[in-house]
Amino acid sequence: MDEVRDAIGEYRVYPRDPSPDDEKESKRYCDLVKMRGEAFQYLVDRFEPEFGFIQFQQTDTVFHERPGDLELVRDIYVEVDQQLEAIFDAYRPENVLVVSDHGMGKYTGYEFRVNEFLSRHGYVETVNGGQGMPTWATVRDSKLRSGVDAQSVKQGLRVKAIQLLARTGITSQRVGALLERVGLDDVVASWVPTDVISAATRQVDFERSTAYLRSRTELGIRINLEGREPNGVVSPEDYESVRTELIDLLQSVTDPDGRPVFDDVAPRESYLSGPRDDEAVDIVLVPRDFDQFLSSMLSDTVFDEPSEPWNHKLHGVVAAVGNDIDVGASLEDAHLFDIAPTVLATFGVEADDRMDGQTLPIVDSVKRTSYPDPEVREIQETDDTDVEERLANLGYLE
Repeated sequence: MDEVRDAIGEYRVYPRDPSPDDEKESKRYCDLVKMRGEAFQYLVDRFEPEFGFIQFQQTDTVFHERPGDLELVRDIYVEVDQQLEAIFDAYRPENVLVVSDHGMGKYTGYEFRVNEFLSRHGYVETVNGGQGMPTWATVRDSKLRSGVDAQSVKQGLRVKAIQLLARTGITSQRVGALLERVGLDDVVASWVPTDVISAATRQVDFERSTAYLRSRTELGIRINLEGREPNGVVSPEDYESVRTELIDLLQSVTDPDGRPVFDDVAPRESYLSGPRDDEAVDIVLVPRDFDQFLSSMLSDTVFDEPSEPWNHKLHGVVAAVGNDIDVGASLEDAHLFDIAPTVLATFGVEADDRMDGQTLPIVDSVKRTSYPDPEVREIQETDDTDVEERLANLGYLE
């Protein structure tokens, strides 16, 4: 990092706070794009690699942080185009693929609160001010994340008092809804401490629930299975019957306009396979046209306006050009999984026979081979709240 900064000047991964000197709000976002492009050129000059990969995050971030600001979106895309042009002019790469790992668009459907729905059908148990994992608080606080164990909340007198209030039904969700109606939710969120919000949150009681949506980004339901989950309540003998019940129930859900909420509700094996597939969700949820926003929050209503009006879509972008690219071939039905084997094929490198995806017809196909298992280091957990905050700002934590 020091060498990069010595070569190009300031380098950051995330935008700085707004400055009064900024002529346009887009400057702090576009600066990141410019830094990324210049850092990439420095690294190419230094290492002279055969393959280079550059990722511009701001084309995604802007939709999460500034939904609907299409002028800012345009400024960022213009800067990305300029950086790509500079890279192509400087290095004249033999082959180029431009790929998005997902699409982005406006959500015109509803927010469907899965855990609230499951609670009303007896699958999710809830607790007010208890020791379960907080899933959401209407009074938004950037430090409260789904994954913060409530037992880590300091049990001071203030917190204990708030928990007692929550047990009487005065939860942070209800207080937040009232504040939102009078336009004070953001003001209060700026000074209400996280521990107070956590203590007052109506939570999923994981130890007593049959099934739940752990995180909306998992796009699936987890069954609280004995022997797998820490406090499993569903026996292995009842697993399939419970899963079938849930699939039938969720397949029949319609939004307030009478349209299906899901394009598909299916057992995980219909979509997922691999040596650790038993750790994945038990039921896969595919929102209709990716226009229904799934939420793990608990609230007084099952449906509402999407809390993130712009978010990920199923279909992204792929484009290719170069000496080894057949520009007359079709890219129809290309999948994100196809990119890696296609890139390998441009070098004549054989993909692993366990790799998902196929070589796209735009390049000559290369046979598969079997490589030895990679050496995997032990996964280290982190309690870094800055990491959690960044993930939440990008829409990955609720």
